[in-house]
Amino acid sequence: MAGAPFPENEAVRLLDLARYHILDTQAEEAFDRITRLAAQVLRVPVAVLNFVDENRQWGKAMVGLEDSEAPREHSFCAWTILEDGPFVVHNAPADLRFRDNPMVTGAPHIHLYAGAPLITPAGQRIGTLCVTDDQPHTLDEQDLQALQDLAALAMTELELRAHVHVLTGHLSGREAYEAELRQTLEHARTLEGVQELGDLPLFPRELAHQTAALLAGALSSDWAALLVLRGAEAHGEWLPVHLPPDLAGLAGHFQALGQAVTGGLAHLTAPAYLDPYAAHPAARPDTTTAGVQAVAWVPMGAWDGQTFVLMTARVSAERRSGWRASDRALLDAAARSVRVAVQRQTTLRSLEQEARRDALTRLLNRRAFDEDLHAHTSGAPFTLALIDLDGFKAINDTEGHATGDVVLRLFGSALESQLEQGQAAYRLGGDEFVLLLPGRCSDDAVHELVDVAVLAAQQGTVGRIGASVGVARQAPGEDVQAALARADARMYGAKRHRQARRRERLT
Repeated sequence: MAGAPFPENEAVRLLDLARYHILDTQAEEAFDRITRLAAQVLRVPVAVLNFVDENRQWGKAMVGLEDSEAPREHSFCAWTILEDGPFVVHNAPADLRFRDNPMVTGAPHIHLYAGAPLITPAGQRIGTLCVTDDQPHTLDEQDLQALQDLAALAMTELELRAHVHVLTGHLSGREAYEAELRQTLEHARTLEGVQELGDLPLFPRELAHQTAALLAGALSSDWAALLVLRGAEAHGEWLPVHLPPDLAGLAGHFQALGQAVTGGLAHLTAPAYLDPYAAHPAARPDTTTAGVQAVAWVPMGAWDGQTFVLMTARVSAERRSGWRASDRALLDAAARSVRVAVQRQTTLRSLEQEARRDALTRLLNRRAFDEDLHAHTSGAPFTLALIDLDGFKAINDTEGHATGDVVLRLFGSALESQLEQGQAAYRLGGDEFVLLLPGRCSDDAVHELVDVAVLAAQQGTVGRIGASVGVARQAPGEDVQAALARADARMYGAKRHRQARRRERLT
């Protein structure tokens, strides 16, 4: 089964259809009357006024069916809008185009189909008036002319409806325009506030929290929370949006609603809406009964494994309910602004972290050491261990710099793997390393760390390698540079001692 091809002017046709604001509207007697006449005049059990949009056919009025909505690829009417005149299929089960169609093999078991296109004044075919029968049924020229006449009558009703819509809009246009202008200005100020928050040095969690509170106020929300998601876990941080006394009992309903949908929120990239809430297939009956009108989830970005989502709702029908186009535009723009700000902070943090890393060993570098050492000016006790690899120059000279690089990486990796929370290893340059250990560590503990790292580095070379270590603990009130100088002196003292012993062995 192949669906109907699209008309060449499909985009223009869809724009003309949108002008009538007819899709997904309630039944109207003027159109019901036309389908009743079509069924009676053509002596058929089913008559439908269908409109064909981008992906489906949708029925505004019908006789003999409860619902005619169907995917466009299954639609007979999608074939009808390719013609200026009636489109007739006398024997659908025998027609190669339709014999496998679900509407032929199943209800309503179409045998006969006849449709007349609804042609707008601009010449666009936006839908059909069609009739079907599940039995063989012959239509003559008079029948088809009657079908076209009734389709033209339906088009007249559509035009009348559109003009009434325009006139009604003009009558209330000025007041609506002024209200919309006020809201647009308010939303513009809110968005400006969101962008200003993004420029402040706020942690992403704080940025998301303040933005969510700002949006909840601008949208006149009855309830709002910032949902924080980490893996399968989620919790809500309620925002200062106070429910009126008659709605205070709804907090439990909202909490349950948030828990019911959090599974799909971690990957949300654009705001999601339940509007109207009661019409959604996933709507909770208790939440609907409690008066929920519309709910929105707005992604606020992710940071350190946590995803932040604003959940906000409008409750009472007496208050402004549903999300207007301007509301959605504000939420879309605000969500983008926050995500950009969070991404900017993530990128800056990544660049800052990368700037603190040694490219070869991936240990922290001299810049990071200087910054972290300076942070210890608070006086908290710490232990410094300066390390210089012995025999490294000989390895570079005899085995090459590539082997030397392997030795440095093995040494650095083994050194870092032994450290506990809060401890740090740095490569200062060349074959010089340093450990910064909070608290007071014994010389034996430091030498044990270094010995393990030396054994690991030895696996990368056939030469002999060792390490000279200088350990210093900051004395109370001592300047950090003094402790560093003492460790440096002890390290060079250890190196001279090792060199002296080597000379003694050689003589």
